[in-house]
Amino acid sequence: MEFFSNGPGDPSAVPYAVETVKELLGKVPVFGICMGHQLLGQALGGKTFKMKFGHHGGNHPVRNMRNGRVEISAQNHNPAVDPATLPKGVEVTHVNLNDGTCAGLAFPSLNIMSLQHHPEASPGPHDSDFGNAYFE
Repeated sequence: MEFFSNGPGDPSAVPYAVETVKELLGKVPVFGICMGHQLLGQALGGKTFKMKFGHHGGNHPVRNMRNGRVEISAQNHNPAVDPATLPKGVEVTHVNLNDGTCAGLAFPSLNIMSLQHHPEASPGPHDSDFGNAYFE
């Protein structure tokens, strides 16, 4: 499994990273968080855009579209993935409830999953800790 972690900045500024991600798609399972989520979005052919204010800090409500649960998340990013630009077969798994932006993706046929928020930060007791439930 490859893991693409958070990192500062806009994925559009690192096209070489997007190309590296493209080379791995379909070869190994991939999981991304924050900037890793954005890199995956671009590697799949989607576009990212700069939000007016971004998401920073804790207490961002995110709906898990697979089970309907609301997770209270920690976030720190300015770019977001535009789901309208993603190819067919990519599922939006999480949505930010403050502004409706894409907060998670899955592409099961390629074993891809990503989250815009930081599941390891756990602003609530275990709000974003669902173990392997993301890949079920």
